[in-house]
Order: sequence, then C-alpha cells, then structure tokens
Amino acid sequence: MDTLSYKTVSLNKATVNKEWVVIDATDLPLGRLAARVALVLRGKNKPGFTPNVDCGDNVIVVNAEKVALKGNKMTDRVYIRYTGYPGGQRFTTPKEILQKRPTELVRRAVKGMLPKTRLGDDILGNLHVYAGPEHPHQAQNPRVIKLDEI
Repeated sequence: MDTLSYKTVSLNKATVNKEWVVIDATDLPLGRLAARVALVLRGKNKPGFTPNVDCGDNVIVVNAEKVALKGNKMTDRVYIRYTGYPGGQRFTTPKEILQKRPTELVRRAVKGMLPKTRLGDDILGNLHVYAGPEHPHQAQNPRVIKLDEI
C-alpha cells in the first residue's frame, strides 16, 4: 500500500482560495439562512477545510430586510443586552431591530453560529450584509448561489 497518497491537506493563509458569493435573503427563514451563510464563511463546504484557518468565502447577503420569521417570532422573541451599569439591561425584538438597522438581524444570527474566538471575529469580517438588492462589490465578480445549492 502506498502511504504517500494518504497525506492530509492542511491549508494556510497563503494557499487558501477565497471566492465571493451572493445570497438573496428574500423570504428565507432566518435560522436556515444564517446556518448556511456560517457554513460558507467557515469554509466547511470546501474539500480542503482546515479548522484553524480562515478558509471560507466572502459572503454578500442582499435583501436582508425581507428575511422571514415564522409565527409570532417577530414580536415574541427577545434579544437581551447589558450596558454594564446597574439597571442597564435592554430588551429588543426582531421587529424593532429590522426597523432601526435591517442588516443587524442577519449579522447577529450568523455571528452566533461562528466560533467565539479571534478566528470567529476574523471570519465575521468576511460577511457583508445589505438591506436592499444593491451592493458595492461588483468588481469582485461574485457568483450568485441559492440556499439549497450549498
């Protein structure tokens, strides 16, 4: 048996092949969208996935304001944050977040599905979310992918 053919491929920052992809979030469930976007950002859909390297693609999410939440989640789900001061606990709903900053809901959902490390922070920098159908990344020639193609 030829053991030289069984070498494990480990990517590094210099050998990673990063692409640009566009995902349209119109009427897609927030959780499913975030899970697939996190998978592509992390690079787990590539054969040379290396867990300690940012080997994922740059993802552009358009129409983030049209993301779907089923049932009463738009008003019943509560996001909690703390200012750091006594009595500084703040509550918001997805409906309020979509009104103030439509891109924040998708970004929060994807951030929760990435590693909570410095690598996770770097990977989140490869996510670009836009409320409408326009984005300023045409020069990168991004390819459009559908959620079920991933």
